[in-house]
Amino acid sequence: MTETAVGSKSEQAYAAVKARIVEGTYTPGYRLVLAKIAEDLGVSVVPVREAIRRLEAEGLVKFERNVGATVSGIDPTEYLYTMQTLSIIEGAATALSAPLIDAVAIARARAVNSEMRDCLEHFDPVRFTALNQDFHSVLFEHCPNPHILDLVHRGWNRLASIRATTFRFIPGRAQESVQEHEALLQLIESGADADTIEQAARRHRAATLDAYLAQSNAGSLSAH
Repeated sequence: MTETAVGSKSEQAYAAVKARIVEGTYTPGYRLVLAKIAEDLGVSVVPVREAIRRLEAEGLVKFERNVGATVSGIDPTEYLYTMQTLSIIEGAATALSAPLIDAVAIARARAVNSEMRDCLEHFDPVRFTALNQDFHSVLFEHCPNPHILDLVHRGWNRLASIRATTFRFIPGRAQESVQEHEALLQLIESGADADTIEQAARRHRAATLDAYLAQSNAGSLSAH
């Protein structure tokens, strides 16, 4: 087998396993049996092993002694720090972008938010999370400060690596999120000042974190 063929099979295995983790087919704690995955995908164990190593480096998979590779759960502390940081830097990026967001971009964001609203009827947390990222990208992508923009992208990437399809765990938050999106768009359209927009964007991000923490605490209490 050529090196290119091995590489492409490894890439296919990586994409397939990652998709199953993100979509929730492989849930937190699920044991990843390499031979079984290789059989399912119709490849040898070698590219699957390479794919699992990549997913471990991204934090989606962890190795446990006497167990092997398992799917990671959300690290609550990492999620807390990431969301706190993102609320600050994304709020700043949105405020700096606001004067540069034209009617076309507003319409694009509204169309995405409308899709999110439709998504609520038969709730699909993976699709909702992807649309949520698309919506916020429209609001912060015009940020003229490349350093802040880089930090925002890092924050989103970190969220992905800690498996934060958060809306799977707090589906009630999704409805509020869509309403807050429209309020943000109206602030930007009306030419609200930077501080007002920044605070609204920060509150929006913080509210998702608060809902997640409340749900986690309720779960912890009911487990005892």
